[in-house]
Amino acid sequence: MKSVALLDYGSGNLHSAKRALDRVGADVEVTSDPKKALAADGLVVPGVGAFAACMDGLLGVKGDRIIGQRLAGGRPVLGICVGMQILFDRGVEFGIEAAGCGEWPGTVDRLQAEVLPHMGWNTVRAPETSVLFDGIDADTRFYFVHSYAAQKWEMDVGDTIAAPLLTWADHGGDFLAAVENGPLSATQFHPEKSGDAGAALLKNWVDAL
Repeated sequence: MKSVALLDYGSGNLHSAKRALDRVGADVEVTSDPKKALAADGLVVPGVGAFAACMDGLLGVKGDRIIGQRLAGGRPVLGICVGMQILFDRGVEFGIEAAGCGEWPGTVDRLQAEVLPHMGWNTVRAPETSVLFDGIDADTRFYFVHSYAAQKWEMDVGDTIAAPLLTWADHGGDFLAAVENGPLSATQFHPEKSGDAGAALLKNWVDAL
């Protein structure tokens, strides 16, 4: 059984995320202890609410260092919703810019849609070689609830670095629905609220740990 640390930094749907990970056979511990978060086979970083508030909470438990140390050792990390957004350089909400973890270049900004938030079920466009979406039909819907997202990918990929696998969705324009970048993966949607589809995705991630 793979061990998964669910990072508790005061922002995230911890109960439903733990239940969803339990469902797919992970040994889950909700923790803010750096040692436990570093020792687990996988780390999940959830997040709901505002970008800046989530970053404040993350910094309060040294979550940015935990993520960085895990990635430096090739140890898997999965960000969910705002837990995905804070992996980018910065977030801009209501004209206020906040620094993120900087694992990926780019800005999280307001979606260009007439109706916000983007709330409900939507399809995604995943690459054929995706690990997260392996065995999941292309017309499968996942549950989203957000008004902000990364809307372009800005990382340059050289000859020595494998290109990240990018999954896109549309709501008033394209935005990143998921990223798989070596040990670092993330989803803008909530797999823990996406029923069987979300369970399949989480199982794929846990099985790959």
